[in-house]
This record gives sequence, structure tokens and C-alpha cells, in this order.
Amino acid sequence: MSTCDLADRTCEPCRGGIPPLKPAEIEPFAAELSAGWTVVDGHHLHKEYAFDDFVGALGFVNAVGALAEEMGHHPDFELGWGRVVITLWTHKIDGLHEADFVLAARIDRVRT
Repeated sequence: MSTCDLADRTCEPCRGGIPPLKPAEIEPFAAELSAGWTVVDGHHLHKEYAFDDFVGALGFVNAVGALAEEMGHHPDFELGWGRVVITLWTHKIDGLHEADFVLAARIDRVRT
């Protein structure tokens, strides 16, 4: 499947009560993400985006924030001049869920 297919999926964010994805379950989802996303310690997703200035980076954070609120799934942001770092995992299960990969793919759509 392509990244577009992943971004088009509907997935409820995890509300807890289930285990996080195992490494073998993470691999197929990670393979569908665009370049730059990394799985860190099998626990969270990480990506850094570059911008020409602070205003562009802030606009991206605001757009991703609106998307995250719409999905009910919220990443952590690090905002600086010309850069945004996104760290994403499902806090309720302290690990990765399919919803994290869906949101990551949708975040990339915001950037393009």
C-alpha cells in the first residue's frame, strides 16, 4: 500500500485497554510512511520538518494542530525558527497504535 492509502484510512485513536503494537506489527505500517519518519525504540514516531522561517513553521504547527484536534489524537511539537519536530505515540497505551501511523501520513499531506 502507498502512503496515500494509509492517510485515507479511518482509525479511532486508542482509548487504552489494549497493548501497543509489537515490532512485527509496526514494520508494515512504518514501511507505508514517507521518508523522514523514524520509529524510536518501538515506542514512538519522530520526524523533523524544515521551513524557510518561523512563520512557515508556526503555520504548519497550527495546521497539524487543527488536524490532530479533528482526529482526537495529539502529537508533541517542538517549534523553532525554521523547524518543527513531531513526536507521536498513543499516550493511553504508552506505545504505538495504528492511529499513530494514520496521523503521521496525514501530517505529511499538510506539509506538501
